[in-house]
Amino acid sequence: MNPMSPDFQQMMRNAVDLTRSGDLRAATAAIQAALAGTAPAAAPAAPGAMRARAEVIDVVARELPDTDAPAPPRPANDTPGPGRFIAGSHSGAAGRRDFKLYIPPGAGQRALPLVVMLHGCTQTPDDFAAGTAMNELAAAQGFYVLYPAQSQQANPQRCWNWFKHNHQARGRGEPALLAGMTREVMAAHTVDADRVYVAGLSAGGAMAAILGKAYPDLYAAVGVHSGLAAGSATDLPSALGAMKGGGQPAPDSASASGVATIVFHGDADTTVHPANAQQVVAASAGPGSSVDVEQLATPGGRAHTRSVHRAPDGTVVAEHWLVHGAAHAWSGGSTQGSYTDAHGPDASAEMLRFFMAHPRRPGH
Repeated sequence: MNPMSPDFQQMMRNAVDLTRSGDLRAATAAIQAALAGTAPAAAPAAPGAMRARAEVIDVVARELPDTDAPAPPRPANDTPGPGRFIAGSHSGAAGRRDFKLYIPPGAGQRALPLVVMLHGCTQTPDDFAAGTAMNELAAAQGFYVLYPAQSQQANPQRCWNWFKHNHQARGRGEPALLAGMTREVMAAHTVDADRVYVAGLSAGGAMAAILGKAYPDLYAAVGVHSGLAAGSATDLPSALGAMKGGGQPAPDSASASGVATIVFHGDADTTVHPANAQQVVAASAGPGSSVDVEQLATPGGRAHTRSVHRAPDGTVVAEHWLVHGAAHAWSGGSTQGSYTDAHGPDASAEMLRFFMAHPRRPGH
């Protein structure tokens, strides 16, 4: 290579920079390349530059809200026809969240149940709908399905903020936002107010437990899959401890919510310890309930233990499904979605069965 060419001079300058930074091996390689006349390679960054680049990569990305973007239109009232999966949004004091709503065939002819489905971290409404196959059940049995979407502005991983104290009570934060969204959908569509339910996976399951406790007048029953009990954490450190099995102790019967709850959890879950499932059940039924335990098996799939908790009058107040060998995934779910385990019992179908047996109690 011509020593006077710009490429040669640039490669030698790179070699000098590398020498000054202490990277003699890279400097030698750059000099050899210059003398051999090979094409200049991108110079390795100096150690200080590498540290700076790593810091930039490690910074949690947060999207800035697009305040100029128009809100999606509010869904129109039902018109008879085939099932539809539509988009919408809801705004409240705690902010704005998008959602997807499944409207079953023939909606509007009579009041139908509503199931609110809260996705887990990194998931979206479309992904969660595909994995749980809840829309297919809704089309066959006739009920609405609402899928709120967590935003990356609220949580970079799209987790519901169940572990923050300001998102754990009625009238505050995300519980208030989700309850407001539920009521808006109920007002816009022909929903049976006595049969409104909420379920979720992981962080969504933890938020579903919070909604059941905070709004027993709105949600008749709750489904918690691989989640945690309301109040099991109040900040990130306590959340990490709870997920490993060290959450707050289960409440006594005097403070049990009494909201009918069905719980699914895999005993091989290394993300959220299975002990949390017992705390969710205790938060609903309390330790004084009677329990019937049976060992079951899914043909060609996973064995599981179902514990049915009954109040003194015999009413079923909670079910606990412990799926043996299952990890952190929706039991019986479709491979079309993320975090699903097709080998377990069908959590979607069992939750729906449980829900329909528990309309809103008188006085709520």
